[in-house]
Amino acid sequence: MDLKKYIRSIPDYPKKGILFRDITTLIKDENAFKETINQIVERSKKFNFTKIAAIESRGFVFASAVSYILNKPFIMLRKKNKLPADVHSIDFKLEYGTATIEVHKDSINSKDKVLIIDDLIATGGTAEAAAKLIEISKGSVSAFIFVINLFDLNGSDNLINKGYKIENLIEFPGH
Repeated sequence: MDLKKYIRSIPDYPKKGILFRDITTLIKDENAFKETINQIVERSKKFNFTKIAAIESRGFVFASAVSYILNKPFIMLRKKNKLPADVHSIDFKLEYGTATIEVHKDSINSKDKVLIIDDLIATGGTAEAAAKLIEISKGSVSAFIFVINLFDLNGSDNLINKGYKIENLIEFPGH
């Protein structure tokens, strides 16, 4: 199945010059969504991990299903002030602003190897912040799996150059 056919491209969203790759058209099709989850599960078999983490919010859609299928704990990496207990926080830059993500301090420990799943990688700022959250929690990052890689924005390359393992299901230009 060609998953690329299920991704809608929206120009100038959320601001002028950004070509937004919309996964809602993929997840509203039960066969495309199932195929996406199956591909993530299959690619995850390359890695040794004890937990799955996902980045708010679209990463949750994919990671929770994968976590269920693989019977692995699911860790939510959330936007600032969304988690009720003690957290670790990381501030980072986006292509179009700045943000903060957090994880509960009791979610990850030194024995944990974490697979991070997200819908898309662009410049890699969010993914790198997610890795830092895992690492300041004393865990290690096993790998990243992204549904979409915006290859010309070099996020995957930046993560690989920092020693992280990356899998992408499909690729698009970011512009």
